[in-house]
Amino acid sequence: MRMAAVIDATVKKPGLEDLTIYRTTASVPFAGRYRLIDFTLSNIVNSNINSVGVFATYPFVSLLDHIGMGKNWDLDRRKDGLYFLPISQKAGGQITVGSFAALEEHMDFFNKSRQDYIVVTTCSTVCQIDYEDMLDAHITSGVDITEAVSGETGLSNYILKKSLLKELIRTHREKRIISVEDVVKLKKAPYTFGKYEYTGYYAIIDSMESYFQASMDLLEKDKRNELFLSNRPIYTKVKDEPPTRYMPGSHVTQSLIANGSTIEGTVNNSIISRAVSVNQSSRVDHCVIMQKSFIEKNCELSYVIADKDVHIEEGVILKGTREKPVVLRKGERVTKEEVR
Repeated sequence: MRMAAVIDATVKKPGLEDLTIYRTTASVPFAGRYRLIDFTLSNIVNSNINSVGVFATYPFVSLLDHIGMGKNWDLDRRKDGLYFLPISQKAGGQITVGSFAALEEHMDFFNKSRQDYIVVTTCSTVCQIDYEDMLDAHITSGVDITEAVSGETGLSNYILKKSLLKELIRTHREKRIISVEDVVKLKKAPYTFGKYEYTGYYAIIDSMESYFQASMDLLEKDKRNELFLSNRPIYTKVKDEPPTRYMPGSHVTQSLIANGSTIEGTVNNSIISRAVSVNQSSRVDHCVIMQKSFIEKNCELSYVIADKDVHIEEGVILKGTREKPVVLRKGERVTKEEVR
């Protein structure tokens, strides 16, 4: 147990506002049956890290409901485990990772941890990073802070000594630095910096366009296999639901469909979450349809992102593009009259 982990779930992504009105970025649904934080938490536990602080800002009810005490990630422990650490509104809302003002509100997490190194990460990067390998590279290099990168792209994952992180938190005001990411970008003296090259699949989700593209990536077998590895599984909250029902006349191609749905129409190149209904003669093409959404008869949807509990009435036609998908907010009801 060389490392503890900090998940900065306070980071705001302005480009995702349609999906984060009622939730944090960390709890945005992804890949049909997961949330974005599932990939971050799974990387952490697959790297044998079992002390995890989730620093979250409002609205965090959805996130807390999803992760609970960390049971689904084997983090409900007497020692270490998962700590849900809500912060004040004043300290939240940063757009960079590892906000010192947020971390400062829960210094007990760092003071009581027994690990010498800290992983600082967020939930907007979907990947399969091995933090044990990254730590070995960090120690070998002898630098103060190591950043995970893919080519020239930073992946918002950092490793540093706990003692250094505590020093940065304590002195961030006088040094005029706001986050771990800020220190790395400024190459702040007197610290030294290194890079860890990550070579697998990754997606940085910071806009509706990047969210849609990352979702469509999962329909490609090679990319899906790079993300969902048998020896490094992605864990999520377990929900007991029946298998999806494919009714007579339904037609499905190149799609990911979660449990509990009912498909009577046509679904092509789409991701369908749990308990979704696609009714007769409706066509869903290149769409992301989230949990418990209901699509009535004779609808035609292409390049649409529908959040949870969306109701699309009979005969509605919605057509977006890959560059600009149509986005329906959580609980929205769409009628033919509204889209004329």
